[in-house]
Amino acid sequence: MAEAGGGFKAPVTVAITGASGAQYGLRLIEALVAAGHEVWVMVSKAAHLVIATETDRELPARPERLAQALSERCAAAPGQIRCFGREDWMAPVASGSGAASAMVICPCSTGTLSAVATGASNNLIERAADVALKERRTLVLVPRETPLSAIHLEHMLALSRLGVVILPAAPGFYHRPQGIGDLVDFIVARILNQLGIDHRLMPRWGEAEAGGPRGMGDGEHA
Repeated sequence: MAEAGGGFKAPVTVAITGASGAQYGLRLIEALVAAGHEVWVMVSKAAHLVIATETDRELPARPERLAQALSERCAAAPGQIRCFGREDWMAPVASGSGAASAMVICPCSTGTLSAVATGASNNLIERAADVALKERRTLVLVPRETPLSAIHLEHMLALSRLGVVILPAAPGFYHRPQGIGDLVDFIVARILNQLGIDHRLMPRWGEAEAGGPRGMGDGEHA
């Protein structure tokens, strides 16, 4: 990805919605910062509740304070993380002329999935995804729901046909995870692969040292 202003690599938009799995989104932001990218962040109201439930911290709702809290958490450089509110229609992600080259909704609630599939655009997260679709930019959705209804599956199929990457939060175990962090990193590594961003979260399939875990493949073998 090309370099953006401030010496950072091109911005990546990360939206965290109210599905379980807030750890995936927070770890993704951390990994993008470590890779030198500018990160544009949106956190839904429901996601704030989930983060407080699933982690040991509550993140502030105001965009300026949220950016500060995430910057401290991720050891980001000044200005590397920018946060936008639910109805900040002047944010760059709201327009095709300003949107980032890639967007990830992680985790993606089935409500957000439905809104994106139908072009609802009722809030900035949905509008940013709609922009990514119409501009034919990289859009990755990370749903975390089980079981899936026919409605969920139909929406995923419709979006997949439009070029959206549907990447369920379903970590593999063949890399012999030693803890929850390894399971989170499995999914985050797959997201980074889709974005074409180098990382060291785990080796790719066949790259591990002899005798160790075999690395990250597609998870399906006969």
